[in-house]
Amino acid sequence: MAVAVLLALFWLLNYRGVPNKIAGKVSVVTTLFPYYDFARTIGGDKADVSLLLLPGVEAHSFEPKPSDILKINSADIFIYTGDFMEPWAKDILAGINNKKLSVVGAGDVVNLLDGSAEGLGSGIDPHIWLDLSNSENIVDGIASAFVRKDPKNSDLYIQNAHELKNELKALDDSFKAGLSNCQTRTLIYGGHYAFGYLVKRYGLDYFAAQGLAPDSEPTAQDLANLINELKKNGVKYVFYEELSSPKIAETISEETGAQLLLLNAAHNISKDDMSKGVSFIDIMKRNLVNLRIGLQCQ
Repeated sequence: MAVAVLLALFWLLNYRGVPNKIAGKVSVVTTLFPYYDFARTIGGDKADVSLLLLPGVEAHSFEPKPSDILKINSADIFIYTGDFMEPWAKDILAGINNKKLSVVGAGDVVNLLDGSAEGLGSGIDPHIWLDLSNSENIVDGIASAFVRKDPKNSDLYIQNAHELKNELKALDDSFKAGLSNCQTRTLIYGGHYAFGYLVKRYGLDYFAAQGLAPDSEPTAQDLANLINELKKNGVKYVFYEELSSPKIAETISEETGAQLLLLNAAHNISKDDMSKGVSFIDIMKRNLVNLRIGLQCQ
């Protein structure tokens, strides 16, 4: 549904009031799972944090519903990446009537990768949270928003953010150590180009079947090139992405005998993982295990 239609519906529905807020809690709306997880960790029991994406929904195809717009309009804090990841957000933020809404643009506090520099055409690589130093900066930005909205609990938010950043730093150190001695440094990915930040940070070579958007279809030549890279570099595993069909990775596996491994970019989370309380750090620890297997690390 077009954003203009959603905005019109918003104004029609707005007279009915806004969604109920939990008294005494900071209301936070997030677009992607990493921001949701960071916000719920920082806010603790002082925050009511929601994720616009339903569990199991692929993030790049998301379009907000009128109820989502109402939710943003009634929130204290809204956390998103930027226009390059959530192009619908600009018009919504311009049209809402909540002048006290604090907006955290995660893309504003990190170092961005230019997709054109990676041979992916124009555009910014939006998967900023996969550089764990970026995630630390995002945590700072979210914590600052909490402190501005609820200064009386600032010590709690600052302490929670500090502990979360320590966990992210320890995880970053684990990636550096765990990927330091591998038989191959070539990562073959049967999905869209989601791991540019991660491979740059840890010095890996990366070949993905699709561009920055998961709806781009690889050509037969693209697949042939991936298969050639796999064979040339002695790669025995091909990775597939979460919440999308693994058919591309399966095709490469069938052609080469390479085994399949999941590599999760953490845009969103499955229903099962959400019910279990799985965190962003949990997902990244799983990724490190599979990367070490796939790259045959010592």
